[in-house]
Amino acid sequence: MKLIAWLAVVVLTPLAGCQTVQTTSGGVVGVDRPQTMSRLVSSEEVNQDAAEAYRKVLEDASKKGQLNRDAAQVERVRRVASRLTPSTGTFRADAPGWGWDVNVIAQDDVNAWCMPGGKIAVYTGLLVKLDLTDDELAAVMGHEISHALREHGREQYSQAVTQGIIIKILGAVAGASAAAQDASAALIDVFVNRPHSRTDETEADRIGVELAARSGYDPRAAVVLWQKMAKLGGGKPPEWLSTHPSDQTRTRDLQGYSERVLPLFDAARRR
Repeated sequence: MKLIAWLAVVVLTPLAGCQTVQTTSGGVVGVDRPQTMSRLVSSEEVNQDAAEAYRKVLEDASKKGQLNRDAAQVERVRRVASRLTPSTGTFRADAPGWGWDVNVIAQDDVNAWCMPGGKIAVYTGLLVKLDLTDDELAAVMGHEISHALREHGREQYSQAVTQGIIIKILGAVAGASAAAQDASAALIDVFVNRPHSRTDETEADRIGVELAARSGYDPRAAVVLWQKMAKLGGGKPPEWLSTHPSDQTRTRDLQGYSERVLPLFDAARRR
């Protein structure tokens, strides 16, 4: 069944109007996987939608009195971001000129994100519950910024559009019932989307440590960060059913790649 799902994507993807693109340069960490994007989903459209979603999140947080409540906290987060964003030019020449915007939301969630186009939010739960150093905060923000650089959101949306078309084509050709088409969607999710999401996370980890190192933050802090995250506990599914790598896999990978970019960190500190 896994083979069938993959073949469906490979054979029918051209019919869904897809193209192969290279969103970023590889950098020292060598993230150079070609990405498949639907021509039906442009970067401009995704960025516009993200900007509107971001506006709504900030508006809601403001109404609840949760937006940028602690001036010192906001200044700290924005200071870290201001050092990271110039380094994005290593991976994308256009990225330093994005409309970067950074805000802090006073909620207990251990969370941070960077929407397409450079709209960033950091939650106070992340800062407080993990007691982050600046190096660890840079690791978080570098990771989230990397998702935006690689346009992972657009890529996943492109997949959803493509797979919807593929399932309908298969259903029409095979005369499949709605239940069968739902089953096909579930198989594609498990065998295609979830591994690909793990790939996205690994790419963001690797680019994130390079962004941190080039910006003068110790890339090894990423390892400590994920060790802290692991200690938060909670039941987790097997890695093959998860959208994120296991803690052990992630830590091992980060250890190797943070060592690889240490010369960049040393050079940044000497500037």
